[in-house]
Amino acid sequence: MKNRLKFLVATVLMVSLGSCVAKKDMLYLQDAEGIKALEEIVKVEPKIQQNDLLAINVSALDAEAALPFNLFEAGNTASIPKPITYLVNSDGEINFPVLGKIKAEGFTTKEITNRLTEALTPYIKNPIVNIRLTNFKITVLGEVKSPGVYPVPNERVSILEAIGMAGDLTIQGKRKSVTLMREQNGKRTFVEIDLTNKEMLNSPYFYLAQNDVLIVEPNKSKINSSAVGANTGIILSTISFLISILAIVTR
Repeated sequence: MKNRLKFLVATVLMVSLGSCVAKKDMLYLQDAEGIKALEEIVKVEPKIQQNDLLAINVSALDAEAALPFNLFEAGNTASIPKPITYLVNSDGEINFPVLGKIKAEGFTTKEITNRLTEALTPYIKNPIVNIRLTNFKITVLGEVKSPGVYPVPNERVSILEAIGMAGDLTIQGKRKSVTLMREQNGKRTFVEIDLTNKEMLNSPYFYLAQNDVLIVEPNKSKINSSAVGANTGIILSTISFLISILAIVTR
């Protein structure tokens, strides 16, 4: 009788503890000390996509000469006029004052800046062009503390930074299999990222593009606990009862 009770309690405990998360499944960048320093960090610049919004400011020593190339929102009653943003249309173009349609899709903001500067030279002496991508955002979903959509004002964000913005993964987050969804050139790509693998730092997907979506799946512990659901309290009560019976019988 004693042996049977011991076996039963041990079995229940093993099942209950089977969902515990192993340490190796929780650590980021395992064996990171083995990573060799890169001679040069690759500078990542986002490529402009359809439906992006660009803030473009043109200035020069002759301020009046630059005025026709800076448009502001109509009917704005604010003391400081708000510049308009330029939408990259379905043809990958923006409609810029005086110059007309300009191809933007597939270029970086630096490349478009150089093209606009050259195109404005016949109209303005020594034009200065500043372009900023205003709708750069990423989305983090699933097993993180604060899932949501996050704007990125500096147009550069890594996977680790994105996870930090979302408050880190919960203890139930699956670190070995984070899904990255990216839409580019009319195609949707799904990439599996292993946050525990140091080689992630060398991945071409380490730096995110605008509108990227990170999806953190629940690990086995979360799935098992969800399956147990309302029975969790009953199981714990049963374990406690069996331990009490075992203590009485073995006296």
